[in-house]
Amino acid sequence: MDILASPSLLPSLETSFPAVFGIWALILRIWVGSVLVLYALRASFGFFPNTGMPVQTVAGTAAYMEKFGWKPGLFWAWLSTVNNLVGGALLALGLFTRPVALTCALLLFLSAVHHIKDGFFSNQNGFEHYALWGFCALFFVFYGGGPYALDALLALTF
Repeated sequence: MDILASPSLLPSLETSFPAVFGIWALILRIWVGSVLVLYALRASFGFFPNTGMPVQTVAGTAAYMEKFGWKPGLFWAWLSTVNNLVGGALLALGLFTRPVALTCALLLFLSAVHHIKDGFFSNQNGFEHYALWGFCALFFVFYGGGPYALDALLALTF
């Protein structure tokens, strides 16, 4: 017996784990991609104005980024917006999953590093939030889109 393996709570489900794992990966992929899209819509296009964040535009996001040393701010604002909007949508669909997940993870980890100075917890604008989403995206860099992704349907491999 493998000493690192945990005993299953439901041994009868062990044989169906691969199929169930694919479904959970699908749910996680759609969730992570959708959240990234929603963040782009809120931060750069002013959607969801009653969520505690001032209404933003790409120019407003650029000014905010410049204020914290991300220069040129317009470059970083557009990079973040396109990455989250287009990358999030592609991730949710499972299309070009690995390269898209890599760009998403890199930008999220870059944001996490930037926010280390603010502490851990997200309610203080800490790095926890960015790191969590970065690790979620990183999962798909290694796993791929799974059996229920457009990559699998179109037989795309990366």
